[in-house]
Amino acid sequence: MENIKNDVLKEIENINDTKTLYDLRVKYLGKKGIISELLANLGKLSIEEKKKQGPIINSLKQEVTKIFDEKNKEIELNILNEKLKNEKIDISLPSTKIANGAPNILEKLIEEVEELLMSMGYDVVDGPEIEEDKFNFEMLNIPKGHPARDAQDTFYIEGEEILLRSQTSPVQVRTMLANKGEKPIRMICPGKTYRRDDDDATHSHQFNQIEGLLVDKDISLSDLKGTIDVIVKKLFGQDISTRFRPSYYQFTEPSVEVDISCFNCKGKGCNICKNTGWITVAGAGIVHPNVLKMGGYDPSIWSGFAFGFGAERLAMLKYGINDLRVFYNTDLRELNTFDRKDVE
Repeated sequence: MENIKNDVLKEIENINDTKTLYDLRVKYLGKKGIISELLANLGKLSIEEKKKQGPIINSLKQEVTKIFDEKNKEIELNILNEKLKNEKIDISLPSTKIANGAPNILEKLIEEVEELLMSMGYDVVDGPEIEEDKFNFEMLNIPKGHPARDAQDTFYIEGEEILLRSQTSPVQVRTMLANKGEKPIRMICPGKTYRRDDDDATHSHQFNQIEGLLVDKDISLSDLKGTIDVIVKKLFGQDISTRFRPSYYQFTEPSVEVDISCFNCKGKGCNICKNTGWITVAGAGIVHPNVLKMGGYDPSIWSGFAFGFGAERLAMLKYGINDLRVFYNTDLRELNTFDRKDVE
């Protein structure tokens, strides 16, 4: 047995890889190994010999097992040190740049308008996207059979009574009804609206509106123009001018189209303003007396104005976007279109 231990020490001395070490281990400690056979032959001995030889063979097995374990640790440590020596990392190299996400450019613009109007005393109000016909049309002075309904090309869900709202104006109606004609209103209702309008890359069946409503006493078009002027200067710059052109909406009287002086050419004429020097950005007007009355407000006492911006249109103008799909893509490369200060 002493010879077996010496043979193990001699054979293991020059081994430098785990495969050769494993093979040697099998030779001595495997099921048919030299030491394993010694243990198997104990059954052929007498009880007295078993008591004498058994402890010696088990002690030999433990010593040889320890020798193999220590040699295995030595080989693994040598392999690791060799790797560390040959596989150095140059930490002075520049790191790989990972593109960071940013707020959606459309949501960023809506939040910018919200913050501005909240600073002017307006509340941000929300309402259902699945709406009743009476709130979406009738209480906005658009009765059944009115041709204006065709122009909005509505998505109806159940008959002609339940629909996807074609404008956020129903939220204004609900707010007036909730106040019961007893107190002034300053509110905006940004949100999704739905119409059958997807003719090209600048139109979509789903879009966002930013509508505002102010109801108080002695309200005039000059109050409306002042409010609009503050909004467009905040979005497009302090040198922007606004103008009103007569228009027609069922829920306002008088009604106006809101134009701003072209921020790109400063009124000289370019492809953005179609060489007119002006860009249409909103519809607005003084709230129609019938709308006030149906909302619970006495038009002989109360008056007000309403305005509506298309959020996508504002963002497309401000950031030079010509395809609506940009707002809904998740490709971070789209951010290269904008300055980082615009989206962070």
